[in-house]
Amino acid sequence: MSLNTEQQPAEDRRADDEEHGGIERASADFDRIHALCEILEPAFPQIEQGVPIEDESLHVKFTELSALLAELHPADVAAVLESLPPRERQIVWLLVAPEDDGEVLLEVSDSVRETLIESMDKDELLAAVDDLDADELADLADDLPHQVVYEALQTRDAEERAQVQAAMSYEDNQVGAIMDFELVNIRADVTCEVVLRYLRRFDHLPDHTDKIFVVDENDILKGVLPIRRLLVSDPDESVENVMSTEVVRFRPEDDVEDAAQAFERYDLVTAPVIDGNKKLIGRITIDEIVDVIREESEADMLNMAGLQEEEDLFAPIWDSVKNRWMWLAINLCTAFVASRVIGAFEGSIEKIVALAALMPIVAGIGGNSGNQTITMIVRAMASSQITNAQAWRLLKKEVGVALVNGLLWGSVMGFAAWLLYGSIGIGLVMVAAMTLNLLLAAVMGVAIPTLMEKAGRDPALGSSVLITAVTDSGGFLIFLGLATLFLL
Repeated sequence: MSLNTEQQPAEDRRADDEEHGGIERASADFDRIHALCEILEPAFPQIEQGVPIEDESLHVKFTELSALLAELHPADVAAVLESLPPRERQIVWLLVAPEDDGEVLLEVSDSVRETLIESMDKDELLAAVDDLDADELADLADDLPHQVVYEALQTRDAEERAQVQAAMSYEDNQVGAIMDFELVNIRADVTCEVVLRYLRRFDHLPDHTDKIFVVDENDILKGVLPIRRLLVSDPDESVENVMSTEVVRFRPEDDVEDAAQAFERYDLVTAPVIDGNKKLIGRITIDEIVDVIREESEADMLNMAGLQEEEDLFAPIWDSVKNRWMWLAINLCTAFVASRVIGAFEGSIEKIVALAALMPIVAGIGGNSGNQTITMIVRAMASSQITNAQAWRLLKKEVGVALVNGLLWGSVMGFAAWLLYGSIGIGLVMVAAMTLNLLLAAVMGVAIPTLMEKAGRDPALGSSVLITAVTDSGGFLIFLGLATLFLL
């Protein structure tokens, strides 16, 4: 039997806080920290150089800020840093306890982490990563200077160096990149009493330990022993008779999104990771999976809006421009196309002025309907609920929904147009145009993400921009075209 773990860092010192009280206090602290940072901004040069602040009132604020930060969990400190502009962010970062630096760097967004690392020298970075586990160091390695990673690895033993290098060898979307190397494993031929005595020798167990992994002499995974089953089993019972052999397991090459779905489906807290020879090499924990789900959700939101990557709220103007320009340029082109569609019917609009007032309604409802459809499709794709065989059936369903909504709301707007302009022809054109544009939105709402996925791109990438472009130009063309054909 072996326990592959090390002493945990000092973050457990806050573990006894009451859950709701801690959350409420942290929220109140955020507001106060923001206010204190604004007050202390003029004293930034002294704080940066470590010179005592002579102004008594500023010194009191400085002391208060230091005390507030000392009470916060590293994850809360990360949230504070992300919500502050660069100057005030540096004040907070300078006051963070050195032993928490590594944990905070792990929690902040990639864009903010980059700015924090740039402000640190080599010795500070080495001190920050000194207490991190192998998998945590691997998480930060891509953002750290190569020399820092090299020197940090030299302080680790051969096993940890191998673990870091193994984790770094996998892509960010693979299980191997997020697996944890801290785990407890035992042999199947011992009794439950022996296991319990063995566990009591240690001050702590790895975080999220809900099961013990059962292996043979070659570390081949044989099963798992849930802690809850161990506690209620006969102490003289053999582990082999108590353990579960039906285990959800992963390979390091597996996709993290698939792993996240498995955790949700089977209500997992941890799961083993095995290599090609079924040898236990690590585990996945629920905290990493929650991060995966959050990051995927944020990425989908950004992609749908046409943002290329996560953006620091207080990034330099030029950095934000570079992140946003591409889809703005695409949107400009599609808007120009829509304007040309309207321009082609200038004569019709001059003769029936009501068309100018009504055509935004047709385009707007089509865009909204298309975004509803595309959001559902992207979400279903993210959770692997859609296959190519189901796409056609789903398209028929969405067309049916669009037809009903088009006839219903088109009739409402048609009746309103008839009352406003006293023309039943305009009312009928509104019904037809809204129905046809909603049908177009339904077709494109399914087609755009499906085609994007077949092309190997993220289905959410720019989907909101594309569907709006199609429904705007299509809506104008349908409405003005019908009006020209039947009303002139």
